[in-house]
Amino acid sequence: MVNRTGVKVAPNWPRLVLATANPHKLREVTEILSAPGVDALGGLELVTSGDLGLASPVEDGITFQQNALLKARAVVAATGLPALADDSGLCVEVLGGAPGVFSARWAGSHGDDAANLALLLDQLQDVPDKYRGAWFECAACLAMPDGRVVVQTGQMPGTLARAPRGEGGFGYDPILVPDGYTKTSAELTAEQKNAISHRGQALRALAPLIAQLAVPAPAPKGAKATRAPRSSRA
Repeated sequence: MVNRTGVKVAPNWPRLVLATANPHKLREVTEILSAPGVDALGGLELVTSGDLGLASPVEDGITFQQNALLKARAVVAATGLPALADDSGLCVEVLGGAPGVFSARWAGSHGDDAANLALLLDQLQDVPDKYRGAWFECAACLAMPDGRVVVQTGQMPGTLARAPRGEGGFGYDPILVPDGYTKTSAELTAEQKNAISHRGQALRALAPLIAQLAVPAPAPKGAKATRAPRSSRA
C-alpha cells in the first residue's frame, strides 16, 4: 500500500498523526523524515489530523512551543495515538519578531499566503536592505499517549527580499533569502531547503524518537534465531 505522499506502508504499521490539514506541510515533513540518513518513517504510517477529520484546536499560545504542544496534545487526546505537531513562522527584526506566531494569519485570514506576503512587503517597503534581517523559527513536538512530550526547535536566519521569488515551498518561503545564499527559500530545491531549514533542524532532532515508534524490520527468510551461550559454572 502507498500513502498519498508516495511512501509505502503496510496495513499493520503503527500510526503517527501529524497535527495539520496542510498538504504542503505533510509533504515537507515526509521528505525531511524520509531523507537518506534520517529514515525515521520506515515501519510507520504518517497520517494527518485532517485525514482523520479532526478539528484544529485554537492556537492561542504566545510562543511557537506553546502552540506546538497544544496541537500535539489535542491530537493525542482525540485519537489515543502518538502525535507530531509543529508551529512555525517568520520573525522580522525591525518588527520586534513579528509576525511570529501570527504569521499564518498576518493579513487576517488564516493560511492566505498571498495576502500575508503582500501585507508584510508593503509594511517593509521603506526599510533599507541592511535592516531587513529576519528568520524562520520552528518548534516541533512529539507527544505520546502516556503523557510524555518532547519539543525541539530550529531557526533559519536570512534577509527579506523586496518581492516574492520562486515557486517552491509555501508561506513566506518566496521572500526569505537564507544566510549564505542568493536565492530565496522558494528558489531552493526541496533537498537544499530541508537541509538548512528551521523545520528540518527541529524534526531531525526528534527523528530518533520517532523511529522508535516503528515496527521492527522482519528478520530475513531462513534466518535462525540465536541464543546467548549458557554461562559455565565453576
